[in-house]
Amino acid sequence: MPPLGAPGAGERWPAVEICTPGGDPVSFGGGPLVLIAGPCVIESEDHVHRLARAIREIAGAFVFKASFDKANRTSVGAFRGPGLKEGLRILAGLRRAGYAILTDIHEPAQAAPAAEVADVLQIPAFLCRQTDLLLEAGRTGKVVNIKKGQFLAPEDIRSAAEKVASTGNRSVLLTERGTSFGYNNLVVDMRGLATMRSLGWPVVFDATHSVQLPGAAGAASGGQPEFIETLARAAVATGIDGLFVEVHDHPQQALSDGANALPLAALGRLWRRLQSIDRMVKQEGF
Repeated sequence: MPPLGAPGAGERWPAVEICTPGGDPVSFGGGPLVLIAGPCVIESEDHVHRLARAIREIAGAFVFKASFDKANRTSVGAFRGPGLKEGLRILAGLRRAGYAILTDIHEPAQAAPAAEVADVLQIPAFLCRQTDLLLEAGRTGKVVNIKKGQFLAPEDIRSAAEKVASTGNRSVLLTERGTSFGYNNLVVDMRGLATMRSLGWPVVFDATHSVQLPGAAGAASGGQPEFIETLARAAVATGIDGLFVEVHDHPQQALSDGANALPLAALGRLWRRLQSIDRMVKQEGF
C-alpha cells in the first residue's frame, strides 16, 4: 500500500492549482498545458521584471521561474545569484505584481522562508533523494516540484513524491529533465513521461535542461538548444501537464545556463505550436 497521502495504483489526484492574488490561476492536470518559464537565476531585479512582463505578453497566465541561489554550479567561481534574503525580496515583488512564482531550494532551512514568497518550491534533480529537504518542502503546504534526478529510472521518482505526500501535502509535480547517457550527455526517454504520469501526480517536461551537456564546456555546462523544440513537441504529444523552459533575452550573455536557454524571441512561436499539439492530444484523445 502507498503511504498516507499518496495515490494508489492507477489513481490520479485532482489537479494542482495555483492562484496568486492579482494574477490569473493556473492548473496542472486534466487541462491545458501550463508554462513554467524564466531565467536560470536572478541576474537583477530589473531583468526579472522585464522578462516576466515579456513572457506574460506571449503566454498569458504562466508560472515565473528564477533561482535566488544556484548551489550546484560546475565551477566554484560560477555566478550563483543574489542569495536567499535579496533573492526572496525580488521574487516577492514579482508576486505582488501578480505572477505565480517557482524557485529552487537546496537546504531544509530554506523551505519556510521561500514558502512565504513562492507558490512552488522546486527540488533540484541532484537533491531529489534528500529526505529532510523533501519533508520540509512538503510541510510548508506549498506546491512542490520534484525534478527527477539524472540518475533515476522514471518509476523511482515515486519514492521522492511519497516523502512529500507523507507530510499530508497533495500538491506535487514531477519533472523530467533528462537522464545521464555516458559522459557529458543526457537523453530523454519519452516512455518515461508516461511512466511518471501513471504514478498519479502531474508531470512537467523540462525542455531546456534536457538539452544540457553537463560539464561539457570545462568550467561550465554546454548545451544543444537547437533540439529544444524537437524534444518539447515530442513530450507534449505524450499528454504532459506542464512545460518548463529557461528563457533569456540574450542567452550568450546569461550569467548561468545560457548554453541551453531558449531565446526569448523564440518563445512565442514555440508556445503556439505546443499549444496546438496539446489541444489535439487532449481534446481528441490521441
